[in-house]
Amino acid sequence: MNRVNSITARITGLMFLSIAATVFLLIYLADEQMIELFQEYLVVQHMEMSQGLTDQPAVTLVMGPLEKTFLASVHKSLIWVGIGIMAVGLAASYALARSITVPLRKLSRAAEQLEQGNLGQTVMVGTNDEVGHLATIFNRMSETLATNTKLRRQLLANIAHELRTPLAVIQGHLEGMVDGVIEPSKEQLSSLHDEAVRLNRLITDLRDLSLAEVRQLALEQQPIDINQLITRTVMMLKPLADEKEIEVSHTLAENLPVALVDSDRMSQVFYNILVNAIRYSPCKGHVQVTTTLANSQDKPWLKISIEDNGPGIAPEDLPYVFDHFYRGEKSRDRKSGGSGIGLAIVKQLVESHGGQVKVESTLGLGSVFFVFLPVEQPD
Repeated sequence: MNRVNSITARITGLMFLSIAATVFLLIYLADEQMIELFQEYLVVQHMEMSQGLTDQPAVTLVMGPLEKTFLASVHKSLIWVGIGIMAVGLAASYALARSITVPLRKLSRAAEQLEQGNLGQTVMVGTNDEVGHLATIFNRMSETLATNTKLRRQLLANIAHELRTPLAVIQGHLEGMVDGVIEPSKEQLSSLHDEAVRLNRLITDLRDLSLAEVRQLALEQQPIDINQLITRTVMMLKPLADEKEIEVSHTLAENLPVALVDSDRMSQVFYNILVNAIRYSPCKGHVQVTTTLANSQDKPWLKISIEDNGPGIAPEDLPYVFDHFYRGEKSRDRKSGGSGIGLAIVKQLVESHGGQVKVESTLGLGSVFFVFLPVEQPD
């Protein structure tokens, strides 16, 4: 508070001193000029009255009481005018200083609330100047901080949920075997192995995701033919598509330039998107993969489109499909989807390669995922 008040006092004092110095200078100059001009006026008047009287001796003009009274009244008027101007200047200076410091004081109080953990604090934006711009930025920062904190808490809850399920299965089976309730068998051990594999895969995905987000994921980038990479991924997922009698076709442009990518990581990108497309497509559905060369921002890009004819994504869910553990199916039933981090990994891996990933969807018609990868420029 003292710091804010001192700023108000300094701004007010500096402006008032500037106005006071200007007023004093103007009054002094006006007073000096007035006396000199008034004396010249009296001399001229005396000379006009003395015309024709050549025998009059030269006299020294001395102002009488009336002239002195007139000058004193004018001098007093100048002083009062100066005092009035300084009073108005002081009020204007204080108002200007408060217009700057009051919003800053509100920002300071809101920041203190954020420091104490009261997130989502905002301040009113009443101006379009730099202070108003600062308030707008603070409001966006506060809202983003509150959103990120909410997402972080949700992320921790989702991680606990995803880890608890396989651990509970493993624990239950092992306790049953120890107590003699469950007879150890190849099928039981195979089930435990599957849960352990799924748990390990989830932990590996979380590790890769965290490293990719901080741009510390090691990439072994080499010039790769994207068409070959897609063909290999489609063939790998053919058994999964055949289970639902889904046709996975691809239209691959010829003579595409190579892309500088990590083949394993990029295979993971296409794998995750295609698995989602197959999972959400109806039986006897269709998935189409297309590659082409596109131009954006004055540079060429490899554009990979993966389209399905599934149920589509609701407009309210569309902005969050690449978030951690986000799923439109709030029940988190595994029959309707995976762990919810596949698309988050897709986004981070594509961006780690300098690319972009987007999605378009219409309810009842399906979704299209677009992957844009920078083209390797020839030396």
